[in-house]
Amino acid sequence: MQSLLQEGEIHDRVRFEEPAWLFPEDPGFQRGGGRKRYRSIWISDTHLGTRGCKAELLLEFLQQHDCDQLYLVGDIVDGWSLKKSWFWTEDQNRVVREILKKSSQGTRVTYVCGNHDEFLRDYLGLTFGGVELCNEAVHDTADGRRLLVLHGDSFDVCIRNAKWLALLGDQAYRFCLTLNTAFNWVRKRCGYDYWSLAAYLKHKVKNAVSYVASFEQAVIAEASRRGFDGVVCGHIHHAEVREVDGVLYANDGDWVESCTALVEDSVGQVDIVRWCEERQLSQVAGQVS
Repeated sequence: MQSLLQEGEIHDRVRFEEPAWLFPEDPGFQRGGGRKRYRSIWISDTHLGTRGCKAELLLEFLQQHDCDQLYLVGDIVDGWSLKKSWFWTEDQNRVVREILKKSSQGTRVTYVCGNHDEFLRDYLGLTFGGVELCNEAVHDTADGRRLLVLHGDSFDVCIRNAKWLALLGDQAYRFCLTLNTAFNWVRKRCGYDYWSLAAYLKHKVKNAVSYVASFEQAVIAEASRRGFDGVVCGHIHHAEVREVDGVLYANDGDWVESCTALVEDSVGQVDIVRWCEERQLSQVAGQVS
């Protein structure tokens, strides 16, 4: 494939017609009603192919939200995990089908590659099923701001200089997520809502907090240096929207711990959607009504 690309024997865009069987209607979801529409949506760090992926919740979110532009901001498919052992559920399959369906129905879908799906960087510039692959993107908001969109792994010191350490840390993180799953199973049996033990521990450890702060500063500095009004990223699994010295910093979080996304409305306002909290409020409102 690489040699063909270098020799220019294939076009820089590859498209195929999506067969109808890719998009069966989901009998468990009633379209209409509570669907919301945004100008743009950013999601990242879904880690499809792992047991920690909250594919069912992600599928709900995608089915209940429409947009003109959908950005997949890296670590969507976890190549690191799949390389070691194959794990893929029907819910994860349905997530892929829903994304392809959005693309076929007019949503522009841009896939920004991350470190866990770095194998896709061999195909930058190509389009598969209407999904454009790139290393970074530029987004123009409704109010005229230019945002740099990237995963953020290039600003991770471990990823750049000691990948073996990053892989070791990934294993420790997955162990923590396994404990998190068991912990939340007990909480659910006791009538409590989902709560991320992994996120709590990460944000209570001093070194982790320092790492997040350093990452944010580096990403903001890069956006400012390149003349952008802001930056949208993922990678660190910590959703946040804030402005630093006139530069917008927006992180869309993840779908293994917090189940968050970024959305842009029709006037250019960028906000965080915390899906677990939002669906819980919707369920409570439905019970009250």
